[in-house]
Amino acid sequence: MRVHHLNCISTCPLGGQLMDGRTSSIFRRGELACHCLLVETANSLVLVDTGLGLRDVRDPRGRLSHFFLMLVSPQLREEMTAIRQIERLGYDPHDVRHIVLTHLDFDHAGGLDDFPWATVHIMALERQYAALQKTWLDRQRFRPQQWSTQGAWRSYSAAAGERWFGFERVHELDSVGPDVVMVPLAGHTHGHAGIAVKRHNGWLLQAGDAYFYHQEMDLERPRCTPGLRFYQWMMEKDRGWRLENQARLRAAKREQGRALTVCCGHDPHEFERLSGRSPEIPAVPRLAWPAEARALRA
Repeated sequence: MRVHHLNCISTCPLGGQLMDGRTSSIFRRGELACHCLLVETANSLVLVDTGLGLRDVRDPRGRLSHFFLMLVSPQLREEMTAIRQIERLGYDPHDVRHIVLTHLDFDHAGGLDDFPWATVHIMALERQYAALQKTWLDRQRFRPQQWSTQGAWRSYSAAAGERWFGFERVHELDSVGPDVVMVPLAGHTHGHAGIAVKRHNGWLLQAGDAYFYHQEMDLERPRCTPGLRFYQWMMEKDRGWRLENQARLRAAKREQGRALTVCCGHDPHEFERLSGRSPEIPAVPRLAWPAEARALRA
């Protein structure tokens, strides 16, 4: 099963180095990826998260909250949307039959409108709580303007499932097959999930916003930048579950070794390591990759 790594519009938060750990100054904006996966299955394409979409690029003030536009200043480049990168790779976007969401934050679900023919797979709790719009912050992060495809959404309960590397209640997704599974990772939101993809050399788990910085998965001395530590605190729905699931992810990494690769939704270091290119560069067909990038992905 081939997996393509797409950065579907970077965000540039205030605080620079305090956020991403690599910008030269705290007075410059940082850069975080929006790490989505395009998975080739035997009979279709599966998109894991969508990033921001065409309508967000063309009408950001009508689609996104002024608060987050100011705070994270997305790089609204049409060529970085999922649909444009899929076209660039040489695929027909209509072959994207399934979209699997980690959660419904605006920067993960903005591209749903670009694939109205696709079935969307999501945890039932995520759909329910996002629709409630209970708090001011909920109304900024969850944007119903992005949800025109709700008739094609398929919801999954966290009440039953199988075990997977120490995690419970994992769902095989209808009409997708056993090689793409949903792993509940509550904390950042109530219905947050990671999406695991089985490859020839083991599993890849896109953990969404279960963590934000690559060193949070360090097995000896996990750490996070001050800015992202604050941001996770600001956005979390359940601190206990968030920290518990981070610990469980580290334990799974320790126990499984090379059989399990974990990445999150926003860390540019992880994106570069797995894709072999800068987050600034849209996806290109495999034969166009530099030799060193092909070797990295092999």
